Amino acid sequence: MALDGCGHFCKYALIIFNIIFAVLGVALLGLGMWLRFSYSTRAIFQIAELNSSAFVTAVTIMIVLGSVLLIVVMFGDYGTCNEKRGALQVFTVLVSFLAVAEVAFGVLGYANRDAVGGKMVEFYSSMYTLYLTSGGDPFIAATLSLIHNMLHCCGLTGFAPAEWVQKTCPSPDGFLEHIKMPGCPAIIASFYDSKAQLVMGIFLGTGALLLIAAICSVTLSRQIRLSHASAQYIVLTHSTSVLTNPQPPQDGFVSNSYFDQDPVIFTPLTVANIPMVQS
Repeated sequence: MALDGCGHFCKYALIIFNIIFAVLGVALLGLGMWLRFSYSTRAIFQIAELNSSAFVTAVTIMIVLGSVLLIVVMFGDYGTCNEKRGALQVFTVLVSFLAVAEVAFGVLGYANRDAVGGKMVEFYSSMYTLYLTSGGDPFIAATLSLIHNMLHCCGLTGFAPAEWVQKTCPSPDGFLEHIKMPGCPAIIASFYDSKAQLVMGIFLGTGALLLIAAICSVTLSRQIRLSHASAQYIVLTHSTSVLTNPQPPQDGFVSNSYFDQDPVIFTPLTVANIPMVQS
């Protein structure tokens, strides 16, 4: 039989999941590779003292996570669109590992929110220092602008030391902010501490979505197995249905491979029925 309504729903749901994974994987991998090999940030990875910094760790996580997501998408798309059970089984295992990792990261991030906040402050400080030393890299400028406008802060101390840094800062709300705005390190630390529960909820929600994708993959794989098994059964029974009036075997051979079906009679050819090759 073909896929039923549940099978079609799971198939289309997996296609949507894979599209989302593909976009997210390309974005993370592209961003990580750019930060890894960009002229303004490449020197960080060549200095041994900075190899354990939060910036290097974040970039490495981006590259690894983006690559894993693209591998998951490859198996998911191939198994879903071509209805291949082997690819779907690999997809299910990978997505299950990602779901467990998401839940673990969410719980650990909430339990160690002070340490995670410190790492985020270190990451921002690295980005800010790189922006100053690179003379205003446009990509880093876009990243800093996003952070500054989202948290309404500017720089490490609130005083912009250069004109190109001021371009990344938000508009001052009052007269005093024209002189000094809130510094970002303290804002980032307090922001993560206040939003730690929300961040954990996002991780847990993402893990739940990944678990749903795994369940859909298992359901679709089962539907494909049942569909193939039903198709084979129809072919076997149809081959014997043409024998409407089977006769008792006479000087022939009887196939008893399937006890629940009618016997198939193979009558041996006589000499008169054997075609002769004309020379």
